[in-house]
Amino acid sequence: MKPMLRHAPLLAVLALALAACGSEQTPSPQGAAPALETRVVETTMQPIERDWDGVVEAIDRATLAAQTGGRIADLAVDVGDEVAEGQALARFTAIEQQAGQRRAAAALEAARASAAETTAAFERATALRPEGAISQAMFDQSKAAREAAQAQLAAARAALRAADEQVGYTEIRAPYRAVVAARFAQPGETVAPGSPLLSLLSLQRLRLLVDVPQSQAGTLANAGAAFVLTSNGERIAVTNITPFPQADAMAHSVTLRLDLASDTTSLRPGTTAKAVFPIGEAAHLTVPDSSLSRRGEIVAVHVLDAQGFPTLRQVRIGRSFNGESEVLSGLQPGETIALNAQAALEARRRAAMGD
Repeated sequence: MKPMLRHAPLLAVLALALAACGSEQTPSPQGAAPALETRVVETTMQPIERDWDGVVEAIDRATLAAQTGGRIADLAVDVGDEVAEGQALARFTAIEQQAGQRRAAAALEAARASAAETTAAFERATALRPEGAISQAMFDQSKAAREAAQAQLAAARAALRAADEQVGYTEIRAPYRAVVAARFAQPGETVAPGSPLLSLLSLQRLRLLVDVPQSQAGTLANAGAAFVLTSNGERIAVTNITPFPQADAMAHSVTLRLDLASDTTSLRPGTTAKAVFPIGEAAHLTVPDSSLSRRGEIVAVHVLDAQGFPTLRQVRIGRSFNGESEVLSGLQPGETIALNAQAALEARRRAAMGD
C-alpha cells in the first residue's frame, strides 16, 4: 500500500492534466519556475519519403556439385554453418582418381623416353644426311618419328594434368566466405559427376528487389539516393539502383534492384525490408522524442506558460526523423517545451504538492 500512496499525487496530477489537454491552461502555481531544459519549437525542413516493401537476396550464391564420381568420405558442414573462403567442405574417396594419376604419370615417363630416343635418332640422321650416308626416305622417317614422339609427350602431359585435376576434384572447397543454405548429400553416398552437394550464399553482398509503380520507376531509378529500412529501424545505404528492363503488365509495376553496402549482416536473404526513396523536402514541426509523455495511445508534451511553468498538452504525432517526431497538431511554432518529459512531470508534481 505504501508505494501506491507515494505515487498517488503524481498519478492524480497526470490524469487531471491529460483530461484537460486541449483546454485552457490552468493558473500557474505560486513560486519560482522550475529549472528545466527547454526548446522553442520551430519548423525544420525534413525529407519527404516514399517506401515500398522488398525482398532481400544474396548476390553471391552457388550450388556446389561433384566434379568427379565416387563415394563421399566426409561432409564437414551442415545448414546454417558459416564457412571461410577456401575451407574444405566435402571429401571423396580418391582410390580410382589416384590410380589414374599414377597411370598418367607412367605414360608421361614413357612418352619422355620415346621423345628422347627419336630426338637423338633425328639428330644422327641430320648429321649423316649431308654425307649421303642415309637416304632421304630414312631422314624423313626419322623426322616424322621425332614429331610423333613430341606429340605423344604433349598428350601425356595433358593427361597427367587431367588426372591431377580429378584428384583435386575429390575435395570440395568454399569459393568465398558464405553460409550453408542447403545440403543435398550425406557421407557414405556414392555420387556421379554433376550431383549437387551443397548450396552456399554469401551474407557480405546483398541486394533488395522491390516493385514500384510504373509511373514512378524512372524517377526513383534516376534519383540515385535511397536506403533500406530494416524491421529494427536500421538504415542501410544503397550503393546502386538498377531498374529491370521489363515491366509487370498485370501489376503495372517495375522491379528495382538495390545493391546494399557490404557486410550488411543484420539482414538475411529471403527476409523483407523497406526500400525508402527521398522524393523532396517539406517544412515540419518536430519535437525531440525525449520530450514526449506517452500513456497508452495518448501523447503529450510539456508546454511552458508565461511564468515558465510546464503545462501538459496533448499532441498528435506523425513520422520520426532521427530522434525527432513530427507534430501534426497540438503545437504552434514559437512555443517553448520541456526537453525532458520526466523532469517536467516531476516539476509539476512538486508544484502541486507545494514543495
